[in-house]
Amino acid sequence: MRILVTGGTGFIGKPLVHRLLLRGDDVTVLSRRPTSVQAIFGEAAEAWSSLSAWTPDRAFDAVINLAGEPIIDRPWTAARKQVLRDSRIGITNQLITAMENAAQKPAVFLSGSAIGIYGDTGSVDITEQAPAAEDFGARLCDEWEQAALPAEALGVRVCLLRTGLVLHADGGMLKKMQLPFKLGLGSRLGDGRQIMSWIHRHDYLNALLFLLDHPDCRGAFNLTAPMPVSNRAFTAELARSLQRKAFLVTPEWALKPVLGERSLLLFGGQRALPAALLARGFAFRFQTLADALESAGVN
Repeated sequence: MRILVTGGTGFIGKPLVHRLLLRGDDVTVLSRRPTSVQAIFGEAAEAWSSLSAWTPDRAFDAVINLAGEPIIDRPWTAARKQVLRDSRIGITNQLITAMENAAQKPAVFLSGSAIGIYGDTGSVDITEQAPAAEDFGARLCDEWEQAALPAEALGVRVCLLRTGLVLHADGGMLKKMQLPFKLGLGSRLGDGRQIMSWIHRHDYLNALLFLLDHPDCRGAFNLTAPMPVSNRAFTAELARSLQRKAFLVTPEWALKPVLGERSLLLFGGQRALPAALLARGFAFRFQTLADALESAGVN
């Protein structure tokens, strides 16, 4: 397949591009730093610095849109919120325009989103049928998805990737958590009741390839493992896997003034279940957190 990938040098994009290349796909990576693409993949992948390179006569079979600035790293000032929108919705709008202009449309468009679209839903089981919430993170995801859906009118199959907490030791949340836990400073967040819907990166990549290759898959998909856990249980399991104790508690009142609206990302949660994936026969390799952490390189 001829595939265009945005966000192809990140925590998820980099191993995804490697997987695509290994199976023989022709991959083009859109990046603000094309030299990074070349440094990582050499001549195996084509590097673009701008979507202006997608001329009408250039054909792709699939587009995978993983671009997006980190959402929790910096305060949500008005300027930062605009950066978050532009890095998600802006690039998606550009991709739709490129598809409209293309003489041959892609067959499928896998476009990023997150389970944050549901807001804080407590311990209630959430499937892809649940509505979007109204907090900033939820609205951002909803707008991101709405920006991708016009591809359907072009005859392009659209899959919306509602991503949970992707686990692997070489990046993401887990990489940031390892050091404090190793130092005995790991802690649960607040009362620890908030639900963490996670997925091992291996299963995440397999799910992307599954959606890519199965023409009957379209619409929203929760990319989460079937067995979410509470923050309390996650904290205990991570500490156990590192052979440490985690007695500390980070109270919500201590972080909320610092994080502001972002505190919902830590002290809220969703019990998001992968109903759509399971209904279509996708099989998870890592269903329990203990197995996922053992395999994710936590040590």
